[in-house]
Amino acid sequence: MLRIGEVAAQAGVSPRTVDFYTSLGLITPAARTGGNYRLYSPEVVERIATIRTLESHGVPLQEIAAALRQPVGEDLDAKLGQLDDALHALQAAARHSDEHANGLLTAITARAHALITTALDLTAGLPPPG
Repeated sequence: MLRIGEVAAQAGVSPRTVDFYTSLGLITPAARTGGNYRLYSPEVVERIATIRTLESHGVPLQEIAAALRQPVGEDLDAKLGQLDDALHALQAAARHSDEHANGLLTAITARAHALITTALDLTAGLPPPG
């Protein structure tokens, strides 16, 4: 078990960030000491890394919190497939649009691709559902 300062140091964030993530329900203390200090499991460090990755891709913390509260669904592959289909549709639209729209669609496609890649990277380490 790790104290807040240890979690912060290992995750490369400040203790205030750990406090903030805890207040949003993004991470949860596993226990408390006799002196009422919060103790976190070592897995929290990995979770903070995941949160930071999602944040760097522009995903708001409230959306991350909502997603982390949902159980891992068996239809994850189907959802990722739908995202991939949508990405291909955006790419096709960009190829057949005027120059201004092409630039916007290309930017959206790049963002969507980055998010899909991040989702795949994050889910690769998850245990199978059920």
